[in-house]
Amino acid sequence: MKQRVSAVLKVALPLALGVWLVFNTYNGLNGQQRTELFDAFRQANWWWLALTIVLGWCSHLSRAWRWRYLLAHMGHPVRFWNSYNAVMAGYFMNMLIPRAGEVSRGLALYRSEGVPFEKGFGTILAERAVDMLMLLGIAGVTLALQWDNIGLLQERVTAYRAGQAPGEPSFLSAWGAWIVAGLVVAGCAGAWFVWSRPALRARLLDAVRGVVAGVRSVLQTRHKAQFLFHTFLIWGLYIAMFWIGFLALPTTAAVPPAGIMAGFIAGSIGIILVQGGIGVYPAFVGLIVTIYMPAIPDGGPIRPDALAMGWLLWAAQTVMVIVLGGLSLLLAARNGKPTTA
Repeated sequence: MKQRVSAVLKVALPLALGVWLVFNTYNGLNGQQRTELFDAFRQANWWWLALTIVLGWCSHLSRAWRWRYLLAHMGHPVRFWNSYNAVMAGYFMNMLIPRAGEVSRGLALYRSEGVPFEKGFGTILAERAVDMLMLLGIAGVTLALQWDNIGLLQERVTAYRAGQAPGEPSFLSAWGAWIVAGLVVAGCAGAWFVWSRPALRARLLDAVRGVVAGVRSVLQTRHKAQFLFHTFLIWGLYIAMFWIGFLALPTTAAVPPAGIMAGFIAGSIGIILVQGGIGVYPAFVGLIVTIYMPAIPDGGPIRPDALAMGWLLWAAQTVMVIVLGGLSLLLAARNGKPTTA
């Protein structure tokens, strides 16, 4: 029962936060701004958005190729398309169940190539660590290049929070402490439950050893240059995808590079906070990009066209993941049982 409640909360809380942000952001717009928002959608150049989908897909191809280097170092050379289908199926599952993508990705590769789950999962976590370092590096450079805008950013965030009705409690401030406390208690209870059962403890230790082996594969792979090349290629495609998307609207096409990079970091944070980025991604992108655009005549912290840009970028990538990820999930499910242990 406790595990079922915990699983429901892991899905419900991020989804609730995303839905709350959608309504809170939309309700913060007046009638004219809502009209401008939908006008921006109608004015969008869908060819530029189609190009962002192609670039996003290429980044996933590169990620599938990069993964093969780590697996090969661990003695499991895999076919490219099986690696690709596992990656895309993982993205698809993440849209349905938060943090289920890593597990389903490892299971898909076990089913198609016979790679032990703990080893595949370990390489996935090692990749996540490398990607987090890349994101932090990009964020650090972006922050250093526009330090003068920090004060303006704080003003916009304050204005965004002040847009709530007087006396309206903040979702995060009202529930944040209870959520953190609940996670701590659940974590402690889960750790005791696993450690008190030898079979589960053995499975946990196998997973830990897989993670350690995955990290070692990054440091010890014979293809370090190729791994680094694909790492930079993946993130270069991410940035290019985001950058080109701004050409889809006439007003956002004039946003300076500093604003685009700041919006990219904000959107990445939104995806980290809420799986899939629903509601959070467009709000964060719109809030930050607005700083680098002309002031809103009627006031307000977010320009409707900047918010529309966030929604367009989010929708383009989400549709791509749903269509191509769903197809990869079907193809991965057609594979028979692994031929190796």
